[in-house]
Amino acid sequence: MKEKETIHFEQITKAISYIKENFKEQPSLEKIADQIHLSPFHFQKLFTEWAGVSPKKFLQYITLEHAKKMLKENGSTLFDTAFESGLSGTGRLHDLFINMEGMTPGEYKNGGENLSINYSYAESPFGNLLVASTLKGICYIAFADDEKQTLSELKHIFPNANYKQMVDLIQQNALSVFTGDWKKMEQIKLHLKGTEFQLKVWETLLKIPMGELATYGKVAASIQKPTASRAVGTAIGDNPVAFLIPCHRVIQSTGMIGQYHWGSDRKTAIIGWEAARTDNHR
Repeated sequence: MKEKETIHFEQITKAISYIKENFKEQPSLEKIADQIHLSPFHFQKLFTEWAGVSPKKFLQYITLEHAKKMLKENGSTLFDTAFESGLSGTGRLHDLFINMEGMTPGEYKNGGENLSINYSYAESPFGNLLVASTLKGICYIAFADDEKQTLSELKHIFPNANYKQMVDLIQQNALSVFTGDWKKMEQIKLHLKGTEFQLKVWETLLKIPMGELATYGKVAASIQKPTASRAVGTAIGDNPVAFLIPCHRVIQSTGMIGQYHWGSDRKTAIIGWEAARTDNHR
């Protein structure tokens, strides 16, 4: 990320962390701004530019009450209507997963031998990303707080592949999810390596509408494995395509945000960011 954007992201993350820890007190604008050493006016302006809503309204989105409300409304007629009308991209993401080209048995067995993978680093509202693709589609997206470590994790999945650092059209189309350019979503395909169980879980995640949440138990029930919540949690944690396959939309049955491979504060930020945008379209 650029230096200025990095500072802003760190400030917003710190503010979100404070709000999450103190949401029961409903802290004032002044108190939150003081935590990141900004004036209330500057903080209000920065936060509104980043999230699209005021800090006060954003606070409502990420409280426990909001999480429970989102769960109750999951599949509600109001959102389903907006969703089916194309006001979010989840439907298109679901289509791309249904049309997914999976790993061939040979590729799966030999760890990607003779498979060519392009990768690049890109900026997002939530931090630096590593995006990787094959000729068949996106095979990996991860938040890259440590670029070398993240690249090492990618190579662990495909240890025998041929790697080249370059940006391609497949990567560019995938990154359009952050800018709201949903016209390119139909052009995206995923090229995933996973077990049948993992693929079922990841497909189910794509059915969770943007701006809504589900529990691990609900995901388990969706794949007709109601007692497999723990296995579902493991599969979600192994999701190789951050944000595009929305594992961040799965929370605990208590309504708490829960763990996230790339940090619970980042997960909270993404949930609020999506809620703000879907709310603006209702």
